Amino acid sequence: MALSLRLSSFSPTLSHKTPLTCLANPIKASLSQTTPQSPKSLQLPQWVSSVRSKSLNFLLSGSLSLALSLTGAGFAEGKVGVNKPELLPKEFTTVIDVAGFLSDGQEGRIRQEIDALEKDTGYKLRVLAQNYPDTPGLAIKDFWKVDDNTIVFVADPTFGNILNFNVGASVDLDIPRSFWSRLAGKYGNIFYWKEKGEDASIEAAVMAISACLREPVGSSNCSEVK
Repeated sequence: MALSLRLSSFSPTLSHKTPLTCLANPIKASLSQTTPQSPKSLQLPQWVSSVRSKSLNFLLSGSLSLALSLTGAGFAEGKVGVNKPELLPKEFTTVIDVAGFLSDGQEGRIRQEIDALEKDTGYKLRVLAQNYPDTPGLAIKDFWKVDDNTIVFVADPTFGNILNFNVGASVDLDIPRSFWSRLAGKYGNIFYWKEKGEDASIEAAVMAISACLREPVGSSNCSEVK
């Protein structure tokens, strides 16, 4: 299925498949590359795409004007758009920590896990740690070349739950949406990261995502958050 993500004024959320109705700045930009629809995606009825668009408006703080939390809390207030390419590193990396949550050793371990995951499964996990409005914002689109196989994981405590995700269309076909909400509920809630630290939440989430994506696709895959 083609992934069509819209960034509206780069305040919090990523959506795919159909554009969101913007609550703030009307400026929009596609976050993903436009790719032809696969036969598998064409078989999905229209209502599935509509539900997917609404249910997968995962919070990306500093990315979209409209935000829908995974926990079902509803819509968050739109934020002023941000686009700060100067906050991007000079060289490509799968982990961007502009908030300073992670130590050098932690970043290294997470990069190694992400590299191994991509090599073994083809899924591309990308991690952005930020404190809105200190975020590269729209600039991550081209930097990471987000596509249907990409999971953008944004660690931002702005809205309480620190774990926020955007899931590519191909990933969405293989991974139950309930996994992301359970993951956010277990490692992203404010009590967890306040006690353990933002870095602990990020590392735990990365390992849980890696374990899930390595499971064979089926009716019971990713049924547990490890």
